[in-house]
Amino acid sequence: MAERVLVIGSGGREHALAWKLAQSPHVQQVLVAPGNAGTANSGKISNSAVSVNNHSILAQYCKDHNVGLVVVGPEVPLAAGIVDDLTAAGVTCFGPSAKAAQLEASKSFSKSFMDRHNIPTARWSSFTDPQDACKYIQDAEFPALVVKASGLAAGKGVVVARDKDEARKAVLDIMKVSRCGISVSLMVIFSQRFYLFVFETFKDTFHSFTVSEEVLQEIKRSVLQKTVDGMREEGTPYVGVLYAGVMLTKQGPKVLEFNCRFGDPECQVLMPLLKSDLYEVLKNTLQADLSSSPVQWLENSAAVTVVMASGGYPASYKKGLEITGLSQVSEMGIQVFHAGTALKEGGGVITSGGRVLTVTAVRPTLESALCSANEGVAVISFPDAVYRRDIGHHAITYLTRTRGLTYKDSGVDIAAGNRLVDVIKPLAKATSRPGCNAELGGFAGLFDLKAAGFTDPILVSGTDGVGTKLKITQACGIHSTLGQDLVAMCVNDVLAQGAEPLFFLDYFSCGCLDVRVASSVIGGIADACQMAGCALLGGETAEMPGVYGPSDYDLAGFCVGAVERGAVLPRLKDIMEGDLLIGVASSGLHSNGFSLVRKILERSGLQYSSPAPFGQPGQNIGEVLLTPTKIYSRLLQPILRSGAVKAYAHITGGGLLENIPRILPPELAVDLDASRWRIPAVFSWLQREGSLSEEEMSRTFNCGLGAVLVVSKQDAQRVLRLLQAREEAWIVGSLAHKQPGAEAVVIRNLEQSLKDSPGRSPDTSVLQNGPITLALWCLTGTNLQALMEQVKKPSSSAEIVMVISNRPGVMGLKKASMAGIQTRVVDHKLYGSRAEFDGTIDKVLEEFGVELVCLAGFMRILTGPFVRKWSGESTLLVLCANLQKGFVNFTHECNVSLNPQEEVDAGAIVVQEAVPILVTDTEDSLSERIREAEHRAFPAALELVGSGAVKLRDDGRIVWNQSVQG
Repeated sequence: MAERVLVIGSGGREHALAWKLAQSPHVQQVLVAPGNAGTANSGKISNSAVSVNNHSILAQYCKDHNVGLVVVGPEVPLAAGIVDDLTAAGVTCFGPSAKAAQLEASKSFSKSFMDRHNIPTARWSSFTDPQDACKYIQDAEFPALVVKASGLAAGKGVVVARDKDEARKAVLDIMKVSRCGISVSLMVIFSQRFYLFVFETFKDTFHSFTVSEEVLQEIKRSVLQKTVDGMREEGTPYVGVLYAGVMLTKQGPKVLEFNCRFGDPECQVLMPLLKSDLYEVLKNTLQADLSSSPVQWLENSAAVTVVMASGGYPASYKKGLEITGLSQVSEMGIQVFHAGTALKEGGGVITSGGRVLTVTAVRPTLESALCSANEGVAVISFPDAVYRRDIGHHAITYLTRTRGLTYKDSGVDIAAGNRLVDVIKPLAKATSRPGCNAELGGFAGLFDLKAAGFTDPILVSGTDGVGTKLKITQACGIHSTLGQDLVAMCVNDVLAQGAEPLFFLDYFSCGCLDVRVASSVIGGIADACQMAGCALLGGETAEMPGVYGPSDYDLAGFCVGAVERGAVLPRLKDIMEGDLLIGVASSGLHSNGFSLVRKILERSGLQYSSPAPFGQPGQNIGEVLLTPTKIYSRLLQPILRSGAVKAYAHITGGGLLENIPRILPPELAVDLDASRWRIPAVFSWLQREGSLSEEEMSRTFNCGLGAVLVVSKQDAQRVLRLLQAREEAWIVGSLAHKQPGAEAVVIRNLEQSLKDSPGRSPDTSVLQNGPITLALWCLTGTNLQALMEQVKKPSSSAEIVMVISNRPGVMGLKKASMAGIQTRVVDHKLYGSRAEFDGTIDKVLEEFGVELVCLAGFMRILTGPFVRKWSGESTLLVLCANLQKGFVNFTHECNVSLNPQEEVDAGAIVVQEAVPILVTDTEDSLSERIREAEHRAFPAALELVGSGAVKLRDDGRIVWNQSVQG
């Protein structure tokens, strides 16, 4: 379920983090505090004015705005304990604790820590007097050439001097005017017990060096593992990014310093190269689950970042200078991350800091990336801009040195292929069945039909792919469900011949083998084979650079089954006029028609990450479209073996019109009635958005039926009962003699059924649990439960997309969460006026695109402007059933009114139910019967309004739409 993320900071690093986080389908919105001109209203990204220094206010802000993750960019908030305070307040925050952040905040602590845990570092001493430090440099028996500020220096706290004179000058600069240089570094993600390389080496401003694999392994052993172990042993486990400066010496690598955050500008070159979902990486880190989802980087890509700074930086410089050329650079495919920028009044961007912009280009080679980055810098202009022109040249010289070619140089990684085999071997073994041990590793696989129990078998084979559903999978980054699609398409075809699926083979081809993606796909295939009852006998993984793009892959499958000779389907001679057709529900689109689906989606202007106007609450479009194909083997095999089924059609490519005739004698025609089965809402949406004809729908899609069985009238009810015990199924039509020139398949009521299919219109939001002064039933969530039960029904015309409460922890919220419905808490006590409170609720309703608002005892705290707005823009449906003290009347009325007025218990009544007061009634017994009436009246009113049977005229009177009502 998508959530908000808050990024703390205002520099280029924070812009890069926000930019990458916004690409995640799990992220609804990225807020940046305070941000800069680049993070102001940029797609999912926007700035926030919340104070980041007052952690109590910040924590409350995160709760009010449903921020699911806070990512801290700079070092100062970390040292100030922002992670500790937010975590204590129940807000998830990525970064080290204040104690752990001492590795950067205090160089003395850092050096002492390294000494305690035998982490290699240079000999050191700390000083508070600059003259003492200079004397130490002069008298030292070793080259004392690295000078560091002990406290936080915003990335400018270390100087690597060429000689002792430059070192003494650095001491005076740091301790008097705080002017320093930077160094080469390693950036690592730590998760309490584990560490994970984010990136290995970076080219710094002044020097460059290359690091061999042996040296990297030594750094991992002697620095990284000792650091994570040492922090844990001292009771301050480190969680977050550790940015380690390492010097290579003749005595081995030595730690120069630690920083406790993403580097800047290193982050700006890292994020565009990151293939993994950054949100997932950070979440996995916090959950100590790094090993299950290793960080992946773009293959065959290089990035170069050039910093554009203000003239005079890092000393004094001018601000407020106008920047031009930003839009032109964006059109060149070059990413500009803002640092010291601000929005100019009246439009435009101006400088507001020393480091102004970082220009990042990603290209196939380092040379082309460097060239593009410099081209981008040349297009951007502001007065006195300065930047380096020699960035990256040392790395190019090293990388272009002559050496022999390997198979990996051509794009084929044999080692990765071997790793994949090791991963999938246990997956395949788990699918073993009688006749096959499913042990991978040979040249071919064996299957023993006799051991599988067959007497006189006929082999049946089927092969298929998943079509352009692959495109959606790769765009969404969801690979685990595709295996079920592949197995289902093949197994269901084999099943149509009456065969039992025995074994399966897959073919995975790609441009560049990503072991994580491939293992996810093949793991899904193995799981699906177990569902189908067949063995994953083998497969082929083909890495073909030049044939496929670096991140593209294709998929095909091959299934072999067997059927006893006398049980082969279809039994054409037995099929006759009057036989009935039983339809078995599909899970949605299955794996057909996706080229048309993608075209319709393109026309609609929606993205895969957009909230789905169909499917379950909280799903985005990509998730619904990727719902895997149903596998029917376990369901249908017992029924097929009984002999009651004469034929079975797998509704695949070609839809209903093309597939059903494949199993029938040519003299028979099919009469289907679409009103007899449930059509999933996705088909209605596709038909409406694409303006598709009935013929196009039924020739392209399954329209809700994944399988169609032909049975005799006398067997129909028995087969139907067997199916309905485990799956949705219906008698959907019958067979008749085909008239000359007539269509082989006629589908009645399809257009109307598509219109009647339940979708997400209107959406329903439920505001429940008013102030504590309301009647007690409002705190229990019982009316909410009645509404949730109502919208579960296939005939319902509404869907609950969210529940709002002004008090946390109440039963209504818990019930909604357990049902998978999004919840929001808007605490009225935190607002200075009712208008401010209503304004927040108003924004939440607009955010979720709510069309119908149901209120249960909430009216006393809603202002007139709110009621008038929502009465005009949408619909308010209110339950008015408060129990009155003292039984004055002989009956108590339970009213549900439409678009109420500002006063309580007003508005046009849609449903009214009288509750008689009995002589024996107590207040509790009457309350119970009123609740029962409410649970009938509220859902009834919801359906009347949601279906359009009841509408409100401009004069406030109700109009009944008889055609809908009837």
